[in-house]
Amino acid sequence: MTVRNFDALFKPASVALVGASIKPGSIGLITAQNLLRGGFTGPIWFVNPKYASVADHACYPSIASLPSAPDLAVLVTPPQTVPGLVRELGDKGTRAAVVITAGIRDDLKQAMLTASQPYTLRLQGPNCVGLMLPHLGLNASFSAAPAAGDIAFLSQSGALITGIVDWARARSIGFSH
Repeated sequence: MTVRNFDALFKPASVALVGASIKPGSIGLITAQNLLRGGFTGPIWFVNPKYASVADHACYPSIASLPSAPDLAVLVTPPQTVPGLVRELGDKGTRAAVVITAGIRDDLKQAMLTASQPYTLRLQGPNCVGLMLPHLGLNASFSAAPAAGDIAFLSQSGALITGIVDWARARSIGFSH
């Protein structure tokens, strides 16, 4: 495995949330609010054809309608839409995506990976909590953000991540990633 496009995952200059929502309690709304609250200084774009705005922030009807290619896309859409959206992101020029969407099984996972390969689009997920980069003020997840620090934390378990982040926050322990 090469390190190509890891910078777009770990140091994005722009972010798009595909599947942003206004529905109370939805992953699309919680993730949108977390993105806006984090202090990220780059452009944050929301994508959903159902809404003109989400969390008082403009919402684009499609990936193609975004003003430019986001370095990082976050997907919170129904499972069957993910492979096609990955392809659209690749066509747009996006270099990395976090697929929070749950319920992606083997056939859809393979279709998602196949869609990403021609573009060397890096994928994190599916079925994940998201990505938190506290030093950039980026909380692209549906979890509370940790404080910034020097420790990176990676886990397959979303329950473990949220538990450790909550435990660390109460003890003033921060994370870099």
